[in-house]
Amino acid sequence: MKRGNQMKTKWLLSSSAVMMGLLGLAGTFIPEEISVILGLDPSPITLILLQIIGGLYLGFAMLNWFTRSARIGGIYNKPVVLGNLIHFIVVLFAVIRQLAEQFHFLFVILTLVYLGFAVWFTLVMRSNPLSNQSKMSG
Repeated sequence: MKRGNQMKTKWLLSSSAVMMGLLGLAGTFIPEEISVILGLDPSPITLILLQIIGGLYLGFAMLNWFTRSARIGGIYNKPVVLGNLIHFIVVLFAVIRQLAEQFHFLFVILTLVYLGFAVWFTLVMRSNPLSNQSKMSG
């Protein structure tokens, strides 16, 4: 049953899991270096917030990785899709706002990546995996 929509959602969840996993590992294990790169004061509050954010990213990465083979779309695994969609839309708006205030190549890349995932999760949210399956088997 690895056809059509399920195969596309497997790529979506796998790629978002890898991206979030890398960000999560970085936030968890190298918060001092990240704060220096971002030009932040590496105070204890900054470091713990970066580690908390890293933990959140790792949690989302694990959720996506272990859900990647399940049926997704429409009513199936709606909390997973909705949680990801909200995450990508909120971060997309934050990055766009930052990009409007200060142009930086990193913000352009992040905007494009988050826009891509937001659009992709929107399409999955609006899809119906059963209608795709019936078209293929008929």
